[in-house]
Amino acid sequence: MCAMKTKPLFIVMSAPSGCGKSTLIDMLLQEYHDIVYSISCTTRAPRGEEEDGLDYHFKTKERFEELIRENAFIEYAKVHDNYYGTLKAPIEEVLAEGNSMILDIDVQGAAKVRDYVRALPNNDPLKIGYVDIFILPPDMDELRRRLEGRGTDSQEVIEKRLANAEGEIARADEYMFKVTNDDLGHAYKRLCDLIDALSGRM
Repeated sequence: MCAMKTKPLFIVMSAPSGCGKSTLIDMLLQEYHDIVYSISCTTRAPRGEEEDGLDYHFKTKERFEELIRENAFIEYAKVHDNYYGTLKAPIEEVLAEGNSMILDIDVQGAAKVRDYVRALPNNDPLKIGYVDIFILPPDMDELRRRLEGRGTDSQEVIEKRLANAEGEIARADEYMFKVTNDDLGHAYKRLCDLIDALSGRM
């Protein structure tokens, strides 16, 4: 990528399961060396080969609740007795260095982040660089084909994912931008064009 000075972005990205969001984010991180992936905090125990600071920032319940009281999170939620959240400080540090931060989050979390950012002063770097993007499937039939093609989920889980997807897609208009992943290469090009324009690369 070009070395010109660019505007640091705080990119929030959401999509229903099976829309290729994780793949698109991985592609961005490989090409844009000034985009940093936001690592969430959680109180759940590490699974398999998960590493602290790489997969999650693993916290004790007591420490997490202490951080809540300190207003350290831009969003957090309790899921199945475990907390998950996004700290503000790492995002501020990344943006202060002139880099961008990308946050992969569901629609409920994105709504909390949006409300948080909306309440910030207009000169706050998080507000200045904020952009949220929703990745859409071409249609529900294609999404069903993709989920079934994975071969990893039971039919019951697939039906649940599709029902969730309909609810998430209904909220796509809450986002500043929408990118349809009809073809991975084309969707990635649209995403790059969008980020280039917003960060002033073009």
